Amino acid sequence: MLKIGTGITSYFAMILITLLASGCAGTVKNMSTVPQEKSVASPAEGKAMVVFMRPSGLGFAIQSSVFEIVGDTPSLIGIVAAKKKVSYQLEPGKHLFMVIGESADFMSAELEPNKTYYALVTPRMGVWKARFSLKPIHADELISSEFEEWLKDCEWVEKSPATDSWFAANIASIQSKHQEYFAKWMSKDEEKRPKLLPQDGK
Repeated sequence: MLKIGTGITSYFAMILITLLASGCAGTVKNMSTVPQEKSVASPAEGKAMVVFMRPSGLGFAIQSSVFEIVGDTPSLIGIVAAKKKVSYQLEPGKHLFMVIGESADFMSAELEPNKTYYALVTPRMGVWKARFSLKPIHADELISSEFEEWLKDCEWVEKSPATDSWFAANIASIQSKHQEYFAKWMSKDEEKRPKLLPQDGK
């Protein structure tokens, strides 16, 4: 009997360990995975590129969506699950980005041509589900071993037709969160608003 009990305990322990391990990575929903060899390594000539990555497994069940605010309109960059990353090419200059979960948060950027910039999608627990912020990765962090681990741990994803369908179905909620939370973000002191600086690219 002891052997049977021990075996059952070990069986459920193995299941629990498997669930905890797999739970660190979020399921890819409404996006497509990209093999490493097909990922875009650098921006096109004259463009800048921003890589948004989410190395943390916290809030893995909740997707985070990232946008560029063009004028006053959110333009979807991609949906970033835990342990995933997405690249976005755009014109150099000043830009504003937004991430949405339970709420919305923002990050500005001033980008130079032919450079790649990096930002973290960082989760924190909200009232009903995870909230997210955008954290710029500055030049001095690009040479750290932690940064290399983030890159290695995150899988590339890209937009698919399902991404556009999701965006169309949720545009009203997205716009509402943009309007509500951007005013709060702008009320902060400028030095407390996260920003990617020109020298942060490589």
